[in-house]
Amino acid sequence: MSLRAITRQQWMTLFAAQAGYMLDAMDVLLFVFAVNVLRDEFHLSASEAGLVGSFTLFSSAIGGIAFGVIMDRYGRAKSLVWSILIYSLASAGTALSWNLASLLFWRAMVGVGLGAEWAAGAVLVAETWPAEHRAKAVGIMQSGWALGYLLAAAVTGFVLPRWGWKALFLTGVLPALFAAVLRKSLKEPEIWKERAAKKAAPISRIFQGELRSRTVLGTLLASVVLFAYWGLFTWIPGFLSATPERGGAGLSIVKTSAFVVPMQLGAFLGYVAFGWLSDKIGRRPAFMLYVLGAAIVTPIYGASRTESTLLALGPVIGFLGTGFFSMFGAMLSELYPTALRGTGLSFVYNVGRGVSSLAPFAVGFAADRYGIGAALGLNSAFFALGGLLIFTLPGTSKAELE
Repeated sequence: MSLRAITRQQWMTLFAAQAGYMLDAMDVLLFVFAVNVLRDEFHLSASEAGLVGSFTLFSSAIGGIAFGVIMDRYGRAKSLVWSILIYSLASAGTALSWNLASLLFWRAMVGVGLGAEWAAGAVLVAETWPAEHRAKAVGIMQSGWALGYLLAAAVTGFVLPRWGWKALFLTGVLPALFAAVLRKSLKEPEIWKERAAKKAAPISRIFQGELRSRTVLGTLLASVVLFAYWGLFTWIPGFLSATPERGGAGLSIVKTSAFVVPMQLGAFLGYVAFGWLSDKIGRRPAFMLYVLGAAIVTPIYGASRTESTLLALGPVIGFLGTGFFSMFGAMLSELYPTALRGTGLSFVYNVGRGVSSLAPFAVGFAADRYGIGAALGLNSAFFALGGLLIFTLPGTSKAELE
């Protein structure tokens, strides 16, 4: 089937999932761009600031696993809308924070929405698009994260210097309006409707038979590369804006936002290119090329201090360090039958995200001792390990969904 045969409803579903993930990324990453302002506001160490990021990721595992079960029972489209409402209201609630504990609470609620949204969007797209274009479609959906990163940078650069951090987080409520629009326009996939009339499968099924090894190995892979991603990209804006005494590049908030733009343009291309590359050489070899490249570039980036070098390496680290995530939505969807697809995909990815919640804290802990730039190099080993683990999972390229 050519792309010309894709229906209007399929395109609308794809772009709705992409936009939901874009707005999700914006709400999550507003904290990343405001981290040094919040450190000064609440007198936080780098470890404590990293702990906030870790709370967000840990709670995303809870939200993602819970919504995996919910979407298998009540629908993918409904779950997508509900997840957007959760993260947008929680992001606005961050503006009410008055100490570390309250900040942890609101960012944890943002995490619940984060975990739920990715899983709902990925399954919705995978079940709506044909097998031969599934990886490309999920890559486009995944590119919403890069667009959200850019949007967070733009909103921060405009709002934070003028009206402060409270106004910045209040902008996070805007995606709720998008959820209201989606509520009437999105349709459930036909394959889920056919299965919905039958009795829902228990979550224990993903640990039985051949699914057991897929669940365990998939979770291990997700944990490793998500640790590398969150350890790196949670701290890149902080690294760029931190003073040289803290091991940073010493850029202003506005310039930090500007430097993130080419990086996330690289990430956008990385997401989209992965679908086409994986069709040519296979998903596992493509994944390995991405993560091993990221393992090489990450310590070089963390050791750089000149603006020209950081600007040149930004798109490269964005492309290699994020684009490989396009594999997860397609490949994990193909590892599980329809009755368990939401549950299985959500469990694997979000337990991995929960484990990776240690990454922001770990990098922050290392940054307090060795500087932020040096701490970023910690993530290189996890990227490299992911390149080896990918070959423990079966190849499922273009498999028909059951």
